[in-house]
Amino acid sequence: MSEIDDNGVGRRRRRRPPESEPPTIDELVRAAPGVARIAASIGVQGARDAANAYANGAARVMRAASRGESTTQLLQEARADLRSYVRGLLGVADGGARPPAGGTGRLPSGVDASTAALRRRGEELLRQSADVRADVDSHPAYMRILDALAPDEGRVLRFLTQNGPQAAVDVRSGLPLASELVAGGCTMIAEEAGCRHAERIHAYLNNLHRLGLIWFSREPLRETHRYQVLEAQPDVVEALERGGRTGRTVRRSIVLTPFGEDFCAICLPLD
Repeated sequence: MSEIDDNGVGRRRRRRPPESEPPTIDELVRAAPGVARIAASIGVQGARDAANAYANGAARVMRAASRGESTTQLLQEARADLRSYVRGLLGVADGGARPPAGGTGRLPSGVDASTAALRRRGEELLRQSADVRADVDSHPAYMRILDALAPDEGRVLRFLTQNGPQAAVDVRSGLPLASELVAGGCTMIAEEAGCRHAERIHAYLNNLHRLGLIWFSREPLRETHRYQVLEAQPDVVEALERGGRTGRTVRRSIVLTPFGEDFCAICLPLD
């Protein structure tokens, strides 16, 4: 289409570029990793809403840029809108604190977690430490630890207390500096401790490690014959076969921590 200028000369009217369509959700997720991370925590619907808010803000900025207008103010407004929207989805207050579940912002009845209450508890703890008449013969966490143990884990702790550190091996394949793990934490603790569910030994050991009762040490035992017996077990032999010609064992050990030793001495009957 053309138009006539003041001199009577026809000139072609410049067509305004069409307004860009807002990006799709998939394109936005690929272009904005932050929105993708939000999707993992607030669900698909929440992520879709947040993405739409982001897309609307981006579209406004693109339209302003195509008209030659300043985009600084629009960028600041878009960031503020998206930040406020995401905080609303996540249930985060303006100050950055997330209110408790239920939206009331209050703790259950009878619980005081104020700074003054925590300070009073800390003062009472230090007062008890200075009171020579107060004699606590066990750690206060031992009762909770007992509640978190399976019966087989009690057998494992008693076995480690009575027999000391135990041999463990990892089976690896490849070059020493570029090897990969074939089987980790192979041990005979379950069988020797008499566990009823020997197949759960890895879960048992991980829980004991989580509670601070055992260490997975990289130091091998001095008695090499204990590793020879372990490396002859069917599961280790099978792992070595899967490792191929470069399959080998790396010797480790499993030991009680000082905390675990004290726990066993106080809480477990060792006779």
